[in-house]
Amino acid sequence: MSLKPWREIAIPHEDVLRGTFQQAEFAADISRVHEGMATAEYQNPALFFERTFITEGMRLLLDSVVKRLTGRGGDPVIQLQTAFGGGKTHTMLAVYHLAKGDAPASQLQGIPPILDMAGITELPQARIVVIDGIRLSPSQPQPRGGVLVHTLWGELAWQIGGEAAYARVKDSDLSGTSPGKEVLSQLIADHAPSVILIDELVAYVRQFEEGKSFTGGTYDSNLSFVQALTEAMKAVSTAVLLASLPESDKEAGSQKGINALAALSHYFGRVQALWKLVAAEEAFEIVRRRLFTAINDRLAAEAVCRAYADLYTAHSGEFPAETQDSHYFTRLQQAYPLHPEVFDRLYEDWSSLDNFQRTRGVLKLMAKVIHRLWKDNNNDLLIQPASLPLYDADVRNESIYYLAQGWDPVVEKDIDGERAATTDLDTTRPIFGAIHACRRLARAIFLGSAPDAGNVGGAKHHRGLEQERLLLACAQPGQVLGHYKDALRAIVDKLQYLNSANSRYWFDTRPNLRREMEDRKRRFNDKEDVFPFVRDKLRFASGVFGGVHGFTNSGDVPDDWSLRLVLLAPDAPFSRSGQTATAALTRASEILKNRGDQPRQKQNRLIFMAADIDTVSRLKDQVRSVLAWQSIVADVKEGRLNLDMLQGKQASKSLEEARGGLDRMVRESYK
Repeated sequence: MSLKPWREIAIPHEDVLRGTFQQAEFAADISRVHEGMATAEYQNPALFFERTFITEGMRLLLDSVVKRLTGRGGDPVIQLQTAFGGGKTHTMLAVYHLAKGDAPASQLQGIPPILDMAGITELPQARIVVIDGIRLSPSQPQPRGGVLVHTLWGELAWQIGGEAAYARVKDSDLSGTSPGKEVLSQLIADHAPSVILIDELVAYVRQFEEGKSFTGGTYDSNLSFVQALTEAMKAVSTAVLLASLPESDKEAGSQKGINALAALSHYFGRVQALWKLVAAEEAFEIVRRRLFTAINDRLAAEAVCRAYADLYTAHSGEFPAETQDSHYFTRLQQAYPLHPEVFDRLYEDWSSLDNFQRTRGVLKLMAKVIHRLWKDNNNDLLIQPASLPLYDADVRNESIYYLAQGWDPVVEKDIDGERAATTDLDTTRPIFGAIHACRRLARAIFLGSAPDAGNVGGAKHHRGLEQERLLLACAQPGQVLGHYKDALRAIVDKLQYLNSANSRYWFDTRPNLRREMEDRKRRFNDKEDVFPFVRDKLRFASGVFGGVHGFTNSGDVPDDWSLRLVLLAPDAPFSRSGQTATAALTRASEILKNRGDQPRQKQNRLIFMAADIDTVSRLKDQVRSVLAWQSIVADVKEGRLNLDMLQGKQASKSLEEARGGLDRMVRESYK
């Protein structure tokens, strides 16, 4: 059975196909849902749960919420704390739709089993309070009906019970002082069952300056309110509070944000059930469900995954060790039509970037990737790191948006696109072009190394990717692994921003020494520099010859009975294809007929050796490479060129490799 490409098995959602998705659609905004202004995938409860994968963590949380709302236990306060883009707001939306009851629970995909496990047949509609710390301002009162709301507690009261409820905290709202635990618990109890969702609380509290009063109260009064609210929730058996806090100080922003996070974490820590979202393997299904429709031909998908697993086991020494575990086949199935390596690189490497929002960031990038691949009729079996269409402006811009400046020329000159060096290599070498080997390798190296650029000794102790991981990122069943290995050597020799050391490969925004080397190659002249170097390489032991004469004129070749070898310079090559009018024949004829201005008498005592016309240009180029690397290494030793230790080692290694290549080229040309 022939294997089907991903596009015949996994059909993207319509918005991904059309490219009409907006970045904002990937950012769940609970306030817009509460106002009825969100896009359908977030506003419509049935559609929301259809595209939401209920992780184990989310299932446990929803179980706790339904138990709480029906008075059967559950946690009164739940703090959602994950990394930036880790799904906090999305989880709040799941609770929002479940508790609001706009659609029967039986119509919400994944919810009936949760109710069954909790022994609940019907979930009561709850009052919903949504407080978004980004939407509110400590110094700007909000008009709500016929009143102006100043504080978080005023907002909570108005949302849970309108003007009548607001009247119970009006004095506290106007004075900016917390109403206290008893007032809050009674207020919430009178409007139970209820769900209070507080998003971006740190973003709101960090705006207060200690000792300074705002219409929204003071820093201390807001902390007192949080403490009172968390304590009040315990007293109401059918009410639950969910609040999101950043996971790290970096996400909290300024020093005021860090202080606010520490204080809020302390108060929530007194009663909260801390919950973290999304196990790594669950990310597969979250992304797949959001970007693709249901996969109907499971057998075809399984066949593709099996072919990849078989490829890895058949060439066990060529791929990373984890591919030999039987569980890797399961990972291939879970991630389909994406390759697990795509997730590993994005979640392990790109998520280390401050502004890459984990699942949200993966969705935004992969939506653009899939749209372009679909549009271009990509027929890869799986979407691998090597499939990343960096030639597309949208994909390229989305990728480099998260990185430091300077990546545009790297992508355009080295990695992907019409003017990229990899495109030229794939075009001129059919064995590479048949599988786009050079471009695929460069894309894979970019995805696996760009986040770590400039971070020597950083999060990853060893920069770059080893060959085994590059083969994992590139190779498809049926392809020859050796072609990728050859292509890897080719791009190392050609690309200006690609670095390699200790059998690892990475891109950087700083040009590697190859550009310096290429510039220096142009300094060397054929007759003054290149030819003498080749002549020295061709020095033979005299052996049967009375003399060996390299690149000399006729007058310097004696006319005697000794057998002599005459080496012709590279500018007098010989054609093996039968051409008679070659520079080698012309030059040899001149030496054979005359010694200087005198006729040669013993013509049959001369043997000529000339370079092959098909290899002479590569020979001269290789000599220039050796000379260029020699000059770089010499300048480093003499202090004329300032390189770091790694670059210095690379220069010495490149010189050694260039010399080895020249030895092979000389033997190939003069034979």
